[in-house]
Amino acid sequence: MKKILITGSNGLLGQKLVKLFLTQKYFEIHAIARGENRLKNKSGYTYYSMDITEHDKLTNLVHKIQPDYIIHTAAMTNVDACELHQKECDIINVEVVKTLADVCKKNKIHLIHLSTDFIFDGEKETFYTEDDKPNPISYYGLSKLKSEKIILKADIKFTIIRTILVYGMVDNKDRSNIVLWVKNSIEEKKQINVVTDQFRMPTFAEDLAESCFLAIKNDATGIYNVSSNELLSIYDIAIEVANTFNLDINYIKPIFTSSLNLPAKRPPKTGFNLNKSISQLKLSSYSFSERLQIFKNQIIN
Repeated sequence: MKKILITGSNGLLGQKLVKLFLTQKYFEIHAIARGENRLKNKSGYTYYSMDITEHDKLTNLVHKIQPDYIIHTAAMTNVDACELHQKECDIINVEVVKTLADVCKKNKIHLIHLSTDFIFDGEKETFYTEDDKPNPISYYGLSKLKSEKIILKADIKFTIIRTILVYGMVDNKDRSNIVLWVKNSIEEKKQINVVTDQFRMPTFAEDLAESCFLAIKNDATGIYNVSSNELLSIYDIAIEVANTFNLDINYIKPIFTSSLNLPAKRPPKTGFNLNKSISQLKLSSYSFSERLQIFKNQIIN
């Protein structure tokens, strides 16, 4: 029986991970998040309500559980909030990773860490590989790059999974993402401004959870890119969502990023080369439109 500890278990990916590992034999699941457990199913695993920025509490809990793997999903991911509150961003996105790297080294734990396409500047013409040189243009991207560097230097067994624009359905309906935002806004007959000059490969949360499981199953270490295989503008993503749910696309107004005057810069284009994940993780490759149909079926059912 392998012990697994999931941080950020109330978040989108965290919830998917708990649900996925509950379907697998030979895993003892432990989950950490702030506040009450937001998963509908509260059985079959142990939940801990904890602020993981409290170094001693986190360290003591890991020592107590002695997990074989830690999947670290908890992070401050609001890009503009990170830009405006850099100290808080560092505490959550960098200091917590230092704590986890230290405790993983002492206890010989395999750390699986989630990172982001925002470590890149988005200026590359072709898709990014795992070996491309990062150059973040936002503080969020910088904080995630700092956390990667900590792990790379930590002398621990690790897997870093970089991903792009994650979407999916959570048990608690107060969390949103690009797909739900577009769907809910149009259903409420609200006009939404959507940028045409940013390009992404949206990632279905179930696929991202699967990549974490496959990293364990295949004993895969190093850095991996995980996303859909389809590069789309944010505007095209919104149109695809509207069409999939049979909604009026006239509520979607195309704009340029510059007109939003956002605190943080965004990379214009961040597509991933997925060859390494497909070959080494044995991860299946899907288009955004394929996974959007699965997501639609989840909502309907």
